[in-house]
Amino acid sequence: MFAVYATHAAPDDPLSALCIGEMPEPNVPEGWVRVKVSHASLNRHDLFTLRGISGHPEGIAYPLILGNDAAGTLDDGTPVVIYPMMGGDDWRGDETLDPQWHIPSEFIHGTLADYVVVPKRNALPLPQGLSPLHASVLGTAWLTAYRALFTKSGLRAGETVLIQGATGGVATALIQLGRAAGFEVWATSRTEEGRAQAERLGAHQTFLPDQPVPRKVRAVIDSVGVATWSHSLASVARGGVLVMLGGTTGFDVPLNILTVVAEQLTITGSIMGRLQDMEDMMRLIAHTGIHPEIGAILPMQHAAEGFRAMWEGRPQGKIVFTR
Repeated sequence: MFAVYATHAAPDDPLSALCIGEMPEPNVPEGWVRVKVSHASLNRHDLFTLRGISGHPEGIAYPLILGNDAAGTLDDGTPVVIYPMMGGDDWRGDETLDPQWHIPSEFIHGTLADYVVVPKRNALPLPQGLSPLHASVLGTAWLTAYRALFTKSGLRAGETVLIQGATGGVATALIQLGRAAGFEVWATSRTEEGRAQAERLGAHQTFLPDQPVPRKVRAVIDSVGVATWSHSLASVARGGVLVMLGGTTGFDVPLNILTVVAEQLTITGSIMGRLQDMEDMMRLIAHTGIHPEIGAILPMQHAAEGFRAMWEGRPQGKIVFTR
């Protein structure tokens, strides 16, 4: 079958490990289902896989089909969207806390292919009013944004959230979800174009990444890391929350503990979301009529163009590949 896959780990030149071609069709274990992929979206995680970066001690077994998210149909024609969080068979409760949690393209082949095979519970019926195109971007970036906003931040309607970096897939999701939920949404971007896009998507105010904000805010959500860390800490109000989602510019940051203690700050991490979060989020999107920001739609055969755009930091919104 046609697939987009990583052949090896290439830390400094990830695109050299990208291959577009044929891979064997997957077997379907008992309790799993096969999904014919119509739309699959690109995530920064795919670049991590190409670079050999893994959060699991087992590492990555190559060759490995890339992709975390997708929408498509079951063998009987039922439209579905992939919920990407998988884990131990005996785990019950919050899937993000399962020590064995993983997503497609870590221990199993991913979604950038004609077919992907997942546990039956991970193929969710596509809600009415939600297109396969928009559903295909939800499982990683949008689910991460949803949990950060509605579980981790503690925000209430009318309170202010500052989103660091306005143009990536998670950031655009945060802006759109935050506006729909009634939060005062602020965002930062290095470029005038990025700030204009954030305002078009619903941000009430935008700033340069190092620009002091008019007042400190109840919550800051940061997936940038080193480059915005100091600004994020300086922008959180006393008793507020800093939610860290990642570190696209690096993870090693200085921390003045006295500031955290004196200001009674909460610094918390957030990863992905529960299956219930995914279902609730899809209902919210369908009900409110949110259209997730799509930066580019490309045939999967041209996946290299999308990967290069992400590696060079050019995407504004999600990149979706179609079959």
